[in-house]
Amino acid sequence: MEIGWIITILIIGFIGSLFSGMLGIGGAIINFPLLLYIPPLLGFHGLTAHEVSGVVAVQVFFAAIGGIWAHRNGGYIKKTLIVYMGSSILVGSLIGSYSSHFFSEKSINVIYGLVALIAGVLMLVPKKELEFQWSGDFNKGLATILAFFVGLASGVVGAGGSFILVPIMLVVLKIPIRITIATSLAITFLSSIGGIIGKVTTGQVPILPALLVVTVSLIASPFGVLIGKKLNTKVLQIALATLIVITTFKIWLGILV
Repeated sequence: MEIGWIITILIIGFIGSLFSGMLGIGGAIINFPLLLYIPPLLGFHGLTAHEVSGVVAVQVFFAAIGGIWAHRNGGYIKKTLIVYMGSSILVGSLIGSYSSHFFSEKSINVIYGLVALIAGVLMLVPKKELEFQWSGDFNKGLATILAFFVGLASGVVGAGGSFILVPIMLVVLKIPIRITIATSLAITFLSSIGGIIGKVTTGQVPILPALLVVTVSLIASPFGVLIGKKLNTKVLQIALATLIVITTFKIWLGILV
């Protein structure tokens, strides 16, 4: 195994997990296109879309654990949101991840592109400042239904779904951003359990890349949380929106060209 390839995978895993902790996402929105396109671009052997989705599923699981641990004492992780959205997204991700081996490589990329596109549109919707004293009330039925479909789509591509879950919580459910960032990590953790079960049982997880990404995830994700706590909420929203738009453009460019 080439040392350059190993270093490339480690760097990609670190970048994705850093943003995972900082923005409350699982890191899949970054790592999926990076793992798919960067190694071949540098002359190394590439991973298939199925393999990338398997590696990403494992990375999201451990990145979410690191992020939850760093947020454990902040008071921003809300159990009611986890009960309704977490249970629903877990069921959806189990169904999506198990059925993903029936999809072609291109189909997986298209599904990822569609989910990223929806997330990008939601993040661009004008919204009021959402840093306020939250009453704890939200539309439980709508939250449950949306979480299920997020889990279904994200399960196919190996994502925890947080890159679309975060804008849904912000824009549709009107949850404050710091609560959204912290709680979405816990919901993503439950989603990633379903993702890993489906990917492992269908043989879509290459061991070495998964181990490399997990190693850096446990370090980078808590570090990202520390950075995120020091940033202004508006900066976090802009960073997340920019990240989603750039990634969406890249994945659709790959699909269409």
